[in-house]
Amino acid sequence: MIRHTVAFRLKHARGSAAEGNFLRAACELAKIEGVQKFECLRQTSVKNSFTFGLSMEFADEVAYAFYCDHPEHTAFVQQRWIPEVEEFMELDYVAHAP
Repeated sequence: MIRHTVAFRLKHARGSAAEGNFLRAACELAKIEGVQKFECLRQTSVKNSFTFGLSMEFADEVAYAFYCDHPEHTAFVQQRWIPEVEEFMELDYVAHAP
């Protein structure tokens, strides 16, 4: 299992229609085959400057690669993410077996 997460801050004003439109578009990524446990999250900690997060899981590297290369994902990145996200941090996890 791979857990793909990204914390981010948008260029849009908090609570604006543009912010809502972006988040709704991001949630459409959940429909891509192989995406599991998709969550769109509002960040609440004062320990960083990010305001939102996306989290999803994939069964394996094949499913994750399928998502990364999927035309809907690549279009979202080019048409929405790059122009509308001010800053982000991406983290991908697999379970650690001690």
